[in-house]
Amino acid sequence: MSTQLEPLVLLIEDSDEDYAAMQCIVQKGGWNLVLHRVATADDALDFLCRRGAHEATTTERPALILLDLNLPGMDGRELLVEIKADANLKSIPVVVLSTSKNPRDITVCYRSGVNSYQIKQVSYEKFFQSMQSLFAYWLHTATLPSGAQP
Repeated sequence: MSTQLEPLVLLIEDSDEDYAAMQCIVQKGGWNLVLHRVATADDALDFLCRRGAHEATTTERPALILLDLNLPGMDGRELLVEIKADANLKSIPVVVLSTSKNPRDITVCYRSGVNSYQIKQVSYEKFFQSMQSLFAYWLHTATLPSGAQP
């Protein structure tokens, strides 16, 4: 088991701009975490299941997954179903970060087991504030399952 002290947050996001904003938020917010990004659902499953290009990955499993819905190939809705159907992954909290306010998307995600659904704020300042609240809750207030791989 790794002795990693910082929680690992897996960001599943295909937008380079949104990834850059998230990196800035983590840095400016002073969050002591490891932000690992993958841009596709397939790459996310490979990372989570330690296969393909991620077979030699030695980090602990993520403490939190931040999931964009609109991904190339398999979309975030389908990926959410895959994660929550896997006995080794379903206990990892998944937060959807999406621009979609569509009630159908929100309902589908909750029915599929998402732990939280958060609308991406358009302004950087509002996005920064919402992400600060998200990290404070999930990484400091909530008690999360162990990061050790089964």
